[in-house]
Amino acid sequence: MKFVKIIFWIATVWGFFMLTPLFFMFDIIGRRDPPPITHPGFYYGFLSVGLAWQFVFPFIARDPIRFRPIMLPSMLEKFGYAGSLTLLYFQHRLHAADLVFAGIDGLLGALFLLAFLKTPATLS
Repeated sequence: MKFVKIIFWIATVWGFFMLTPLFFMFDIIGRRDPPPITHPGFYYGFLSVGLAWQFVFPFIARDPIRFRPIMLPSMLEKFGYAGSLTLLYFQHRLHAADLVFAGIDGLLGALFLLAFLKTPATLS
């Protein structure tokens, strides 16, 4: 069970570390990687939803058996992001360097799947 708790705490820290600065980088991103972002609602909406999930992961880490069902949408969040970036790369709409983020979220998704499988459905 310790493995499961560690994975979700790592995901929490990683997510806060990666997402929070993006709230302050809207214009910088457009200058460094043109064209500028033209739909701030989508941008900040994505960040808000992503950051909200970082608050879910500690709940799972504290009581994996109780919150085991929440691991399923957590995997969807990780695999969805990794899959989206991978698809954008193959469409030549994303730099190869950005695949690092897809890889990390894909790895976390795989670890979430492993955590789900290792966590009993109920206390026995």
